[in-house]
Amino acid sequence: MNNQNIEMMERRTFALPDLVTGSDFTDEELADSADGLNLSFLRVKIPGGGAIQFEIPTDNPENPDYTKTLEGVIVYQHNTNSFWPEGHDYDENVPPQCQSMNGRLGIGQPGGLCASCPYNQFGSGTNGKGKACKNMRALYLLRNGEYLPIQLTLPPTSLRPFSEFSNIAFLSRRRAACGSVVQIGLKKASNGKDDYSVATFRKIHDFSGEELANIRAYAENFKKQVAMIQEQRTAELESASAGAVEMTGPIRAMPENDGHFSVGSATAAETAGPVRAMPGSGGHFSVGSAAVEMTGPASTMPENSGHIPAGSAAEDIAGYIL
Repeated sequence: MNNQNIEMMERRTFALPDLVTGSDFTDEELADSADGLNLSFLRVKIPGGGAIQFEIPTDNPENPDYTKTLEGVIVYQHNTNSFWPEGHDYDENVPPQCQSMNGRLGIGQPGGLCASCPYNQFGSGTNGKGKACKNMRALYLLRNGEYLPIQLTLPPTSLRPFSEFSNIAFLSRRRAACGSVVQIGLKKASNGKDDYSVATFRKIHDFSGEELANIRAYAENFKKQVAMIQEQRTAELESASAGAVEMTGPIRAMPENDGHFSVGSATAAETAGPVRAMPGSGGHFSVGSAAVEMTGPASTMPENSGHIPAGSAAEDIAGYIL
């Protein structure tokens, strides 16, 4: 039996979410329920230890669902990078020291362009293997009959299988990923020391006609929504990075300076990123890049009362992502 016959046997109607008539609640009621909440997608992870089933969160955290495969439509996907301090890779209790929502611009320490970051180069990882920064890819998989997609983030070990699958199933046929239903599974792999899980991919069937037009419209609209969420998340990360300071120099009080800060006796000030005043903050400052190092004297800031006094030598203000 060839692949085309198998596809015909597996093909079934894919129910797109009908946000107008498919809900018992109005848009206004749903908006009221979501007001003030930080909405996010249901996150599913590639498990560790060579496990071959996915854990699906439910409304009861103590009782998740488990499944060997995920089926649906990849309505959107994008790169994402995260850099943890050594020994804390993927540790949920330790936030990344630097992360990028698009795989191009990092926020945190060191921050900046991902392409030129030393931690994003091969050989920068533990024992000179791989990269210190973890390159990943976020897939948004819309399952049959659901209103929102789940978010599945592929770790570095699953990137090559996904790339190979995408080239064969989509790019070589000049089709977007949202034009087909796919199945994602898991297989066990080993590096000789540890077992780990790798994602597997299979195309089930292609959309055509009205179904294809509907899923393309959904995917286009969803892409815009994700872009807005990414902008908001990026702004939050920048704010968190700017709001956390680490001072390596001694602090001394300055009673004649109304609590303003000044820095040692050198003759120059050097900043690694833009410093901007925050409206409504009484002249407080925030840091627009991952770190600011001031090596020279800072002038008195008359609207900066109650801010940071610092000693001689240098002051390092390092960004930290919460």
